[in-house]
Parts: sequence; C-alpha cells; structure tokens
Amino acid sequence: MLHIAIDTFAARGYNNAPLQEIADRAGLTQAGVLHYFRTKAQLLTSVLELRDQSDIEQLGPDRPQGLAFLHHLVDTAHRNAEREGIVRLYAVLSAESVTDDHPAQVYFRDRYTGLRAFVADALREATGLPEDDDRIAHAANALIAVMDGLQVQWLLSPDAVDMATSTELVLNSLLATLTPDRSSTAK
Repeated sequence: MLHIAIDTFAARGYNNAPLQEIADRAGLTQAGVLHYFRTKAQLLTSVLELRDQSDIEQLGPDRPQGLAFLHHLVDTAHRNAEREGIVRLYAVLSAESVTDDHPAQVYFRDRYTGLRAFVADALREATGLPEDDDRIAHAANALIAVMDGLQVQWLLSPDAVDMATSTELVLNSLLATLTPDRSSTAK
C-alpha cells in the first residue's frame, strides 16, 4: 500500500491524490486504508518515513564524516537517477509543503534543518574551517539547493541532466572556493 501511495502522491501531489484512488489500486476500500492509517496525512507521513528509511539503509550503521559524507551526496545523486518515483515524490511534496497547513510542512522543515547541519558539518570537517566561518552554512545551503534543483530539471529532461556529475562539479567548486590554498576535491 505504501508503494502505491508513493506512486500516487508523486504523480498527483498530496492535495490532488484521492484516498479512494490509493484504496482502489491497493484492492481495498477507503475504510480499509484508514484501518491501517487513521488519516490521509498519516499515510503521507508513513510514505515519507519509508523514503527516508531506504536512504538511511544506504548509509549503513555509521554516518560518514567529512569528505566521505560529501561523496555520499554525489552517490545519492547518482542513485536517484535510478529511482524516478522517489525523486518525483520528494520534488512534488517538498514544493507543495510550503503551502498553508500542508501535513508535510513540519517534516520538510525538520528535514532541511537536519540536512543543512549534516552538510555544514561535513564541509567544516573537509575544509578545516572554524565553526564561526559563515561561508560554511551558505555553502551547505547552496549544495542542497543545487541537488534539489537538479532533481526537478532531471525529472523534466532526464537526458539533458546528469545529477551526479553536476553535483560533483558544484561540490568541487565549493571546496575550492572555501579553501583556495588547498587542492580539496570531492573525487
């Protein structure tokens, strides 16, 4: 049922995805779906948790640090090119979550807060820059924005966009800008 909900939310967005359609595709009644998930919002939350779980499993028991975590971001961009449904789900729901009272707004706000912290920590570890260097936070924001923007471009024109190569290029540029005296690269 969660995979059907992923496909439906990815294709239609949360607000335009009727619970009845998800139920029909799962071979259940709407009441049957609500037996497992009390509300459509709870179903959405479960879908987002499933998406995160697959990404967490890719990391293994320990989150990589520094350059290893930055390599992981490039690897994630490469892996995302093989999972269009998950990328579409994320792109649609993250954009849709900025609307008033969207049930995934808190999820995405918290996700971005945590992701910014992870990326900033990795950049700081990779560059050796001090915690009070504001460029690290800006670089983390820029890298996340590039990755999210590349996903939208790739969904619209997959043959024209190589998310992993573009992510790696931007990452290398950020590292070179942050530490011009070193030859830090993500390779």
